Amino acid sequence: MSERAIGIIGGSGVYNIEGIEILKEHQVNTPYGAPSDKIIEAKLDGVKFYFIPRHGRAHSVLPHEVNYCANIYALKTFNVQYLISVSAVGSLKEECPPTTMVLPDQFIDWTKGGRRRTFFGEGIVAHVSVAEPVEPNLRQVLIDSCKESGANHHVGGSYLCIEGPQFSSKAESNIYRGFGATVIGMTNVPESYLAKEAGMAYATLAMVTDYDCWREEDHCTVDEIMKVMKTNNETAQSILKSALKKIENNKFDFKKENMFAIMTPKDAMSDEQRKICEVLQS
Repeated sequence: MSERAIGIIGGSGVYNIEGIEILKEHQVNTPYGAPSDKIIEAKLDGVKFYFIPRHGRAHSVLPHEVNYCANIYALKTFNVQYLISVSAVGSLKEECPPTTMVLPDQFIDWTKGGRRRTFFGEGIVAHVSVAEPVEPNLRQVLIDSCKESGANHHVGGSYLCIEGPQFSSKAESNIYRGFGATVIGMTNVPESYLAKEAGMAYATLAMVTDYDCWREEDHCTVDEIMKVMKTNNETAQSILKSALKKIENNKFDFKKENMFAIMTPKDAMSDEQRKICEVLQS
């Protein structure tokens, strides 16, 4: 547990990065159930990282079906401290056209309350701040990697997370634009908040596939989105190559919001509850 590991959570396109070396696949069981798939231990240009396909390698898990607690907890058992989320999104702003890489610094939760969004409860009381859900040093790594890769990118803004699996209605899309949100997606909440509860540095590489449906001259279809996704995946792979090297060369310290968040005394917990807290605070 001494090595501070790097994690990536996202689509199966990570498998296709040129030069990737798969070292091992780990079947992990967690107190929260099974994660989306096996944890992939891999190397790229000599840098080791752990990867989990958010929707399963066969893309068989819908956004609201993802076991976010299990995914984050499983990665933390490998001491993942730096977690990059790669996510497809719709744009809510004219200045962020398809193929733009957006580096948000905030999230807005517009899910319906059906997703488990905390590791705590059932005898453990804890309150973790998510005022700054994105770790600024890790986001800067992604910004620098976008520049290095020549990727069209947009720095800052809010990622609004909806329940899905349907896309927005036009009325909804315009409401979200009224919030001032930059992009819209279906997966980064509660994922980002759970990463904070697990004491991880978390940052999102949000890949714009479309203009949602607010733009009258555009109508997004799955077929159109998949075409843009191919281009986005190629760009993301270049960015990740650069980012992994930068993190490996500078495993920076960061503030862990979870270290003083647990209010329940450990002697009031069960052995399993104490183990959970030890993993989260490691």
